[in-house]
Amino acid sequence: MAQEDGSSSLTSSPLQFCSWMSLSPGLGSPYPWLRELKSEERGLCLIHLLVACANQVAAGSLENANIGLEHISHLASPDGDTMQRIAAYFTEALADRMLKGWSGLHKALNSTKLPSISEEILVQRLFFELCPFLKLAYVITNQAIVEAMEGEKMVHIIDLNSFEPAQWIDLLQTLSVRPEGPPHLRITGIHEQKEVLDQMALRLTEEAEKLDIPFQFNPIVSKLENLDLESLRVKMGEALAVSSVLQLHSLLATDDEMQRNSPSASWTPNSNHQRVSRIHHRTLGEWLEKEPANIYGASPDSASTSSPMSLVGSAKMGSFLSTLWGLSPKLMVVTEQESNNNCPTLMDRVMEALNFYAALFDCLESTVSQASVERQRVEKMLFGKEIKNIIACEGIERKERHEKLEKWIQRLELAGFGRVPLSYHGILQARRLLQNFRYDGYRVKEENGCMVICWHSRPLFSVSAWRFRR
Repeated sequence: MAQEDGSSSLTSSPLQFCSWMSLSPGLGSPYPWLRELKSEERGLCLIHLLVACANQVAAGSLENANIGLEHISHLASPDGDTMQRIAAYFTEALADRMLKGWSGLHKALNSTKLPSISEEILVQRLFFELCPFLKLAYVITNQAIVEAMEGEKMVHIIDLNSFEPAQWIDLLQTLSVRPEGPPHLRITGIHEQKEVLDQMALRLTEEAEKLDIPFQFNPIVSKLENLDLESLRVKMGEALAVSSVLQLHSLLATDDEMQRNSPSASWTPNSNHQRVSRIHHRTLGEWLEKEPANIYGASPDSASTSSPMSLVGSAKMGSFLSTLWGLSPKLMVVTEQESNNNCPTLMDRVMEALNFYAALFDCLESTVSQASVERQRVEKMLFGKEIKNIIACEGIERKERHEKLEKWIQRLELAGFGRVPLSYHGILQARRLLQNFRYDGYRVKEENGCMVICWHSRPLFSVSAWRFRR
């Protein structure tokens, strides 16, 4: 209930009530006063309830988890403020995980949900347009390719996720004005949908003809985990480059299939609740900017380390990287999410994913209106889908296994690759892109010769360059 000054009667300690409410299975009514909380207080309450609910799911206490979901549903909304939107997709993911305990019910509810390939491509392109992350990755990748291929007459690029022609159109335009003249360029595009590759071939061929560049597009219809590397047809005399944008982490799922039925580790919520309760009067973006490591709990990286063999010794990832190494690439550029969402325990993944996706939702909040249909599509069909995969899925089904730059550095070095420091000119181009398009709040920084793309001070994506090393 509201007081005369307009503030809630529970403003002084909203988290105290939320803690009590989350432990009260008899409460199921839609507390009307909750909607009167200020955005910040409601956000704190939602974080608290999400953590408590996820803990119940991890412990297998489905009755209490169901009560928690009911409480959260009175506050969450896919078209509300940032935290309301996040909560909506995390509760959907937790509910989906609970339903998987009844395989028949889960299959029946999902039996008519047919994925639309056109919608998937549309939402990827909307993400490209609304946020600068892919644009920055493409700029830095292309600059690294141009520098590595200086003087080369035959260049072959393998694109492990060939869906966006803008990257290679930009490269064609850059190569067309090369002082020594453009090389003969061949791009091998890999995607699981033939129509996507057909569109890529058409757009790139038209651009190459316009610029008078000898060009060939080699389409390969395949998922990355099923790729026959013999089909890449690397020829003698070609200078080879490999571009991997948000792809390599999916290969880690194949190597984890044996752990599909492993039980989740126990989790003690007290430390995280204490951290959350210390946050006062900040927007979600300010929390991320000022306390990126402590908002939702310590990063599980600090609690666990990976042995060298666990990094590269796995069958699928090790075989894939070894085969790429065997092709002797002059350059390989890898873009990955800067987050550790490949933790074995559910609660570690929930906490890390909350931190990572809160920043992504904040990015959209800063640039796109809440009512934007395009924003809602990106949040539901891209972010929401990834959140559900991270939280609801295990084993081979869990493809979104993001890992941080430090692990990719170890893994690629153990596979025989040598790091290629990104040039100052490439990073300068990325910064100019942010300035020219007025992307306020975004930052790029150099880290160990790699580039890290940040929302304020929170790292979200990394770009690193590699080469064949004997």
